[in-house]
Amino acid sequence: MPDPSLVRFRSAVAAAYAELESRRQEVNDLNVFPVADGDTGDNMAMTMRAVLDELDRMNGEPIDVIGREAIVHAVARAALLGARGNSGVILSQIVRGAAAELASRPGELVDPVLVAAALARAADAAYESVRDPAEGTMLTAVRAMAHRVAQDLAHMDTQRLGPDAGPAEQDELLAEVLERALEAAKDAVQRGPDQLAVLREAGVVDAGAYGMTVIMAGVIGALRGQEPPEIAHEMPARSLHLPQHESSQYRFCTNFAVSGEGLESSDFVKRLEEIGDSVLVVGDDKTLRVHVHTDEPDSAAALFEGAGEVSRFDVADMREQIADRTMRLAGNGDGAGPVERATCGVVAVASGVGMRQLYADLGAQVVDGGATLNPSTYELLAGIHAAEAEEKSDKTRI
Repeated sequence: MPDPSLVRFRSAVAAAYAELESRRQEVNDLNVFPVADGDTGDNMAMTMRAVLDELDRMNGEPIDVIGREAIVHAVARAALLGARGNSGVILSQIVRGAAAELASRPGELVDPVLVAAALARAADAAYESVRDPAEGTMLTAVRAMAHRVAQDLAHMDTQRLGPDAGPAEQDELLAEVLERALEAAKDAVQRGPDQLAVLREAGVVDAGAYGMTVIMAGVIGALRGQEPPEIAHEMPARSLHLPQHESSQYRFCTNFAVSGEGLESSDFVKRLEEIGDSVLVVGDDKTLRVHVHTDEPDSAAALFEGAGEVSRFDVADMREQIADRTMRLAGNGDGAGPVERATCGVVAVASGVGMRQLYADLGAQVVDGGATLNPSTYELLAGIHAAEAEEKSDKTRI
């Protein structure tokens, strides 16, 4: 590539992350599918942050020294390990699919032909990651982007860039291609309620699909050196959480990584579905990322004993997430709304109504310790997640 460093690539990722971070709560508040737990923005932002951290770790070394294949594989792995929740895991697979296509084209400058191929592979990877794909979601949005670019490719004056193309020419051409992809994604977002009843009932668009348009807008802004394109949607109703939106009967959103040799995701899906739902097992034969809604996080991890090493164990209490989200969105002008996050938070283990209320009144996130004041590890992790404090996500994994 003409640009010998990661600076331009990093700037696009950083802009996408910044745009998503600035609208994180907006994305959260749209989240009603598959569970109305209000964390889609958080999960997608964590995935993008992991990619950005990996690029920062490379510290701007020349691409010719590292090699494009090594870079894209590192980015894909970072997204996989940094993913949490349905939306984060699916986003990691979109990144993996695009990265795999880029790695398969060494020496080719990123141009409309390569973008079209990368988006097509990203869409395939996203659909393959979900056992029962639902239309109207982020899956539909990424497929719409891929189809639009492929359809427009034949009518573009410049499909390929030669080795002498400069950075400005490349950025302008890529921005043009991605703007068309963004329009297709926005159309897919608006059609979502026609495809998915839960969105129609709640009067919202899909949070993950909307998050994809936010990410793409950030990339386009970086390529043009301008503010990201405007993205609008109808604001959610005050009360989004309907009983039928609780499609998971389980309490804990459980995520972890498994490292080993000869790992096969299909070996574990059915066993995980016996103790939970919303199961995703993605990755390769050396690293798997596991997501499941269950009441037994420890049992989920135990299924991988002997197969590999479990790490990045991460649990969130969906019941508390739903309650917090419902309370925030149901505010009637009395100050209820997005909560400002403190730098530090306090998680207290307490037993008895009076003691729990005392700590809650002091601003602590309370974990019910029961008669023995001995909650499980995952109950503590869920309590840490629920605390309104910055950077908690990096401190809740064991």
